[in-house]
Amino acid sequence: MLARTPHPRLGYIWEPFSLQARPGICRARFPYWFTLVDEDNAHLYREAIADTLRFRYTPSAELRSLHAARDAARFARDWVQAETRRRRGTVALMKDPIALFSAGWLADTFDMDVIVMIRHPAAFVNSLVRLGWRHPFDHFVQQPALMKQLGRWQTEITTFATEEQPLVDQGILLWNLIHDRILEYREQRPDWRLLRVEDVATDPPGRFEALYQELGLTWTDAVRATVEEYSSPAHPAETTDASSHRRDSPAAVNVWKSRLSPAEIEKIRSGTERVAKELYDDDDW
Repeated sequence: MLARTPHPRLGYIWEPFSLQARPGICRARFPYWFTLVDEDNAHLYREAIADTLRFRYTPSAELRSLHAARDAARFARDWVQAETRRRRGTVALMKDPIALFSAGWLADTFDMDVIVMIRHPAAFVNSLVRLGWRHPFDHFVQQPALMKQLGRWQTEITTFATEEQPLVDQGILLWNLIHDRILEYREQRPDWRLLRVEDVATDPPGRFEALYQELGLTWTDAVRATVEEYSSPAHPAETTDASSHRRDSPAAVNVWKSRLSPAEIEKIRSGTERVAKELYDDDDW
């Protein structure tokens, strides 16, 4: 929705830190989910990420990953799009939850304006359970610098890395790790914008208009119409179509209340209470 502004021109970049990111768009190869980039290993990633943010496509890296005709079509599309954006002086809009633990380094290195999205613990866990997404917690263990930052969670992380845990439990721990770090950012980076997904979803036009003003983006009637269209009650609250971004936004944030059992909700609440109490109160449950 931010990229809908007519000025300045923004170009959306999808999760370059993801292990599934296209190498042509970001040639940096991250070995772990939630790779920590800091001054000790920045030399491995700085130039590649800088090129991504400048829309400098790397065709040689992408060519090595082509396996089918549709890959070739995507290769051509992405290359043309990147070159067009670069020539037009487009500003990068990078969205990447996988880069959370590297957000400080990214902000300092590339002078980024940072928006951190916060999500209700039960909604987060419900998504993981619905999609069947399991997390390899050994990816944390294999990063000593990150494990040091994660402090009080080290014992649990090690246990989860050694023994497979139920999805609900995995979701609880992962939510805690992510949002405990967000609370640290709230203290360390007071200029960053922290937004709860639920607050944005209850009034998408109002919240986005305010955000546009804060970021110096141009808000128009056409932008408002787009925001309203994509968040309209005419759409379903959830869908199995990964390519669809239209939702009944106010309803979507509460889907977990009908998907999870009372016992699961209570388990999530008690398991995240130490962190969640700083972000959500009794009315949010």
